Amino acid sequence: MLSRLGALLQEAVGAREPSIDLLEAFVEHWKGITNYYIESTDENTPAKKTDIPWRLRQMLDILAYEERQQAAGEAGPCLEYLLQHKILETLCTLGKAEYPPGMRQQVFQFFSKVLAQVQHPLLHYLNVHRPVQKLLRLGGTVPGSLTEKEEVQFTTVLCSKIQQDPALLTYILEGKKTVSRKKASREATVLPREAASIKDKEHPHSKATDRGPGGAQALNPQLPAETDEPGGGTGESNLITSLIGLCKSKKGRVALKAQENLLLLVSVASQAAATFLVQSSPCCPAIVEHLCQLYRSLPTFLDPADIAALEGISWRLPSAPSDEASFPGKEALAAFLGWFDYCDHLIREAHTVVSDALAKAVAEKLFVEILQPQLLHVSEQSVLTSTALLAAMVRQLRSAALLREAAAFLLGKDQQAAAPEDSPHTLCAHLIKHCDHLSDEISIATLRLFEELLQKPHEQIIRSLVLCHLEGRPYVARGSPEPESYEDTPDLEEDPYFTDGFLDSGFQRSAQPPPAPATNPDGRTAVTEIVNSFLCLVPEEAKTSAFLEETGYDTYVHDAYGLFQECSSRVAPWGWPLGPPPLDPQEPERPFFEGHFLRMLFDRMSRILEQPYSLNLQVTSVLSRLALFPHPLIHEYLLDPYINLAPGCRSLFSVLVRVIGDLMQRIQRVPQFPGKLLLVRRQLMGQVPGEQLDHQTLLQGVVVLEEFCKELAAIAFVKFPPHGPHLHLAKPPEGHV
Repeated sequence: MLSRLGALLQEAVGAREPSIDLLEAFVEHWKGITNYYIESTDENTPAKKTDIPWRLRQMLDILAYEERQQAAGEAGPCLEYLLQHKILETLCTLGKAEYPPGMRQQVFQFFSKVLAQVQHPLLHYLNVHRPVQKLLRLGGTVPGSLTEKEEVQFTTVLCSKIQQDPALLTYILEGKKTVSRKKASREATVLPREAASIKDKEHPHSKATDRGPGGAQALNPQLPAETDEPGGGTGESNLITSLIGLCKSKKGRVALKAQENLLLLVSVASQAAATFLVQSSPCCPAIVEHLCQLYRSLPTFLDPADIAALEGISWRLPSAPSDEASFPGKEALAAFLGWFDYCDHLIREAHTVVSDALAKAVAEKLFVEILQPQLLHVSEQSVLTSTALLAAMVRQLRSAALLREAAAFLLGKDQQAAAPEDSPHTLCAHLIKHCDHLSDEISIATLRLFEELLQKPHEQIIRSLVLCHLEGRPYVARGSPEPESYEDTPDLEEDPYFTDGFLDSGFQRSAQPPPAPATNPDGRTAVTEIVNSFLCLVPEEAKTSAFLEETGYDTYVHDAYGLFQECSSRVAPWGWPLGPPPLDPQEPERPFFEGHFLRMLFDRMSRILEQPYSLNLQVTSVLSRLALFPHPLIHEYLLDPYINLAPGCRSLFSVLVRVIGDLMQRIQRVPQFPGKLLLVRRQLMGQVPGEQLDHQTLLQGVVVLEEFCKELAAIAFVKFPPHGPHLHLAKPPEGHV
């Protein structure tokens, strides 16, 4: 029989009147499929071992051949037959019944190939997009479905069609019927005789009662009764939920292809289609709900070091690196960070309407409803894990919309400068307090979060934390001109920042008071003066780097140059001024408060000799990030040792001077201080075993202090190099190593 039908098709293709013979062959193949259900009694034979797949392929070939013979835009008789006789509706019913076994797979393949190969617009027709909706509801309902591969191919075709014609989105998701096409009126509203005969043949174990079009109970009574509602509905399975379900597949290729399809869908260019996705589909809620589910599946406690080890997880490669050490929750963490990266990518690539809505949904559902209670929790374990996870998320952020939402969540929307007595109960205020927490781990994790924030291209972050407090330069003394020479300044002994540590000590300062600072035409202190000030700050008795062959000041210059170029590129669009605004000597002084963030950093810096080594590294790292910003007020306040501070004000340099004074007192109480300091530096470099020493915290703090001063000098040097930005970057001022 198969050879006879093949010959019939060949004859039809070569006939003088192809349209008539092709239609006859097409109908013959369709009847061959329907007759299988009338004649067959074997319910166990898989569909692929019957002639159904072959007949479906022949029908597809006929449709494709017929279209090539037709004038552009005209539907041929076979295509009209397929539409008028609701063949796709009937196939969808057979796929749902899964009879014979594997029929659903065949139906998915046929739908995909018809939609992909037939160029005539089909999805506008009710008798096409309605079975498409029903077929979507069949897929993605059971994780690990045997038809996942076919389902994802089907969604690929649909998303490709929607990208070509965004208006199709409403047909596939909602089910609108077009009346503009000439052939639409020819669509039948009753089930054809062939389909009715299929329904009359009950499944051997069923007692059919449903005779309606597309009903499935006739073939499998275990399946729910199917309605003919044309709408896809937002509360049931449709293209969006099908894609989300496939994104969860354990098969990597299936999940990746589904994610690519969803990305294709949300990036539609049409404003109307994007608005429909946001307002009338479960797109944003479904994507974010999966993100929240993955977060809730994480262990209650995760080591911040383990979280940091998974840096670089991508949605295209969401599995954890195999070369990393295993830890409880590793795969769950990789899955969450991978999906978060995917959400960020969706927001970056999506239409603006979808992008904004999705970013707001992530902020509301994940940041506010889940993360915020954990960040404010009394449990230190909860605070530590959630802070480290948030830092990892901020590090991965690339989309402007989600970064904007994250910044508003963390820093608040009110960017007014706060008074020192203010203790706002905002999340930002709590996080700043966490930087000075009793738990060093929480302090380090929160400082790391702020460091990640400071590296993001969002001006409001640096403005909220620092700049809003420096505007107007209230830290500079009013009414008194800058001294013309260093001797005109108050004696060091009378300056509260210089009194500690120098009097009555047996040590000499590392350098005599420098001569009057040279200034540039714009009034800035010459960079060589700044560099010398920082390099001379640590007394020679407390320096050890010169005794070892290791990275010196020149290496800091090279590193700082790269970081400064990166920072400058990031802030270039913000239009910052090149120099500070001039001071009005008649303007009355107003109280200056450096802000809660800088006050916390300065307080931490003042305790550098008492804090753990890892905490000191993180504090100085954040301060270095701040010093890199090419804003004149930040440069002046953090890097200019010669500014005439207003009464009661402190700057980074004045804090460091006070620390040096404290150091000069402390080292008198440490026997064999130089030798022990050198040993500790060797330990930190891994040159000798790390045995415990007396005063180890102090000694480690001194090493960090020396390196930090070299780093600040290097940053000042690369920001305003004396011979241009590309010359002598590795050459320190004379006499310094």
